[in-house]
Amino acid sequence: MTDATHAQMEKQGGIVGLISQANAILAAIPLSLASLALRFALAVPFFKSGLTKWDGFLQLSAGAKYTFQEEFKLHIFGGQYGFPMPNTMAFAAGLGEIILPILLVIGLGTRFAAFGLLIMTGVIQLVYPEAWSTFHLPWAAMALAIIVMGGGKISIDHLIGRNMAGGR
Repeated sequence: MTDATHAQMEKQGGIVGLISQANAILAAIPLSLASLALRFALAVPFFKSGLTKWDGFLQLSAGAKYTFQEEFKLHIFGGQYGFPMPNTMAFAAGLGEIILPILLVIGLGTRFAAFGLLIMTGVIQLVYPEAWSTFHLPWAAMALAIIVMGGGKISIDHLIGRNMAGGR
């Protein structure tokens, strides 16, 4: 082996070693931290939207009523259809957009909260079908990841589960 070949192999080993070290550092990030970040990332847009639907405690805003009655249309099989019971749907959406993100952030009923937001994302997809790649796909992916991962160790679910398992 020539000196040049040996030097090249050492140089590559150095790069491979650095990549290996960086990979080990990144792999050491706790899964719970990733779960917490996903929970916040999914909760924020829904919570912000929910805040716009209320004029006071359980007082649905006129704007929310109007959008569900007049603007929002479900795009199904090439047709556009109004929401059935639009005021009830607006009320349910407003509640869901406030309650489910709060549950998600604190990690209580985490998988169920994520599932609820996944269902809401599906309905929103029917209203805004053109937004699948910019909003709905990332929201659905985050919700699915949370459903699979659960709340992680940084959640009320974990504390409840640990206490039910005898403090482990």
